Amino acid sequence: MSGAAAGAQADPVAAQEIQATPAPEAPQDAIQQWIDRHHMADKVSQVSTRASDLVLTAMSFIGVRYRYGGNSASTGFDCSGFVRHVYETTLGMALPHNAKQQSREGEKVAENALRPGDLVFFNTLRRAFSHVGIYIGNGQFIHAPRPGERVQIDNLDAPYWARRFDGARRLVRRAAENLVPTAEAAAPADAAPIGTETR
Repeated sequence: MSGAAAGAQADPVAAQEIQATPAPEAPQDAIQQWIDRHHMADKVSQVSTRASDLVLTAMSFIGVRYRYGGNSASTGFDCSGFVRHVYETTLGMALPHNAKQQSREGEKVAENALRPGDLVFFNTLRRAFSHVGIYIGNGQFIHAPRPGERVQIDNLDAPYWARRFDGARRLVRRAAENLVPTAEAAAPADAAPIGTETR
């Protein structure tokens, strides 16, 4: 996502349309509240250990501010820096600090087959694959959205994100078959292969 975040500030449509989830004051409380609210506690064990660890690690950074080029909780994250940090911290997997390059990792996944830990990509700067986040289940993903905002959870079916969804990739291969809810919306039959940058 490096290199295009600056353009995010110049997208007035994005600024008006993105409906941000308020950053909670206590990340750990937010994680538990989210799990309780979506009745997920009894399903956590159904997710592979690696996938559940990824989700919990990602959620522990809720509220960390956005920073262009950032890749740490202390200084802030941009979208690809956030994804890179979560994967490196949890799995020791070193991903590129660039959304376009991250979109070339792993294997392509249809939207209706998403599993927790999958990467989801969007066109937010009027070009394909310019934003990345981590799918967490129940039709939601976590990401570092844009300058002036913080790491937060959003819904894939929210109008802004649904219109801009570009595809998904799976880097965690050994997830259990019985997983926390798959995405509700079906992917287009002619979905294009993943492949461009940013935010």
